[in-house]
Amino acid sequence: MSNIFPKDAESTATPAPLTHLDAAGEAQMVDVSSKAQTIRKAIAVGRVRMRAETLAAIAAGDTPKGDVLGTARLAGIMAAKQTAQLIPLCHPLPLQKVEVHLEADPNLPGYQIRAEVKTKAETGVEMEALTAVSIAALTLYDMAKALEKSMQIEGIHLVSKTGGKSGDYQAPDVL
Repeated sequence: MSNIFPKDAESTATPAPLTHLDAAGEAQMVDVSSKAQTIRKAIAVGRVRMRAETLAAIAAGDTPKGDVLGTARLAGIMAAKQTAQLIPLCHPLPLQKVEVHLEADPNLPGYQIRAEVKTKAETGVEMEALTAVSIAALTLYDMAKALEKSMQIEGIHLVSKTGGKSGDYQAPDVL
């Protein structure tokens, strides 16, 4: 079976030492206290694929549980703020901006989800953006599962990040 993920420049480089492991190989929270606070931003995306009839029902507001998109958007925002409680080694961060957008895509059919998270801190917000997209997608599924249980959550990934010692990152166009 061929690899469906393309290789990029980062995959051929020598891997950096694992900072989440101490000298004994035990998991640890990275000490970021000596890092400078900088503005950091991350954007993540994902999608929920569904039947065209389900997409039409959500768009029309004709769902048993109510406001699917508003609830999913709010869940994504709330999830970004709780990332450090969900992922053991993430630092709690003061988030200055969390935006979650859900856009109907009849060609999918389904919804494209995009989260943008921004902070001024010692470490980045990639996990917060990915968490926002993931929970927004799961909430959309939960709110619409009475209409369709076969919906698929797909393609959650980091699109870009700015700030920090490792520099900026832009995902390759083909994923």
